[in-house]
Amino acid sequence: MSDAPFGGKPSWGGSSEERTWGMLCHLSSLAGNAIPLGNVLGPLIVWLIKRDEYALVDDQGKESLNFQISILIYVTVFALTIIGIPLAVAALIFGLVMTVIAAVKANGGEYYRYPLTIRFVK
Repeated sequence: MSDAPFGGKPSWGGSSEERTWGMLCHLSSLAGNAIPLGNVLGPLIVWLIKRDEYALVDDQGKESLNFQISILIYVTVFALTIIGIPLAVAALIFGLVMTVIAAVKANGGEYYRYPLTIRFVK
């Protein structure tokens, strides 16, 4: 078991509660389906509340926040172009699928890295 967040199949392990909060960092982004910008606000709130308590939450909260900001940018840029609406829809679907995968990985105690993510929060 490695405690490094990069390389191989890193795993934090941690307590059940820590893994649950790590998973919530990702699943809270689904709030964007009901609340404008909830996809960014959900992970931000979970991360701010639990980042000092759990290392996995600190890592996965930043990862989820960065991914949701990236997806928001991609969807906005795509939607502003004439042929971009199908790309915007594809980006939304991609974001949903990656969020579910990340939540499952975090619940297993693994550090997860989203593809195509711009790292704003470090």
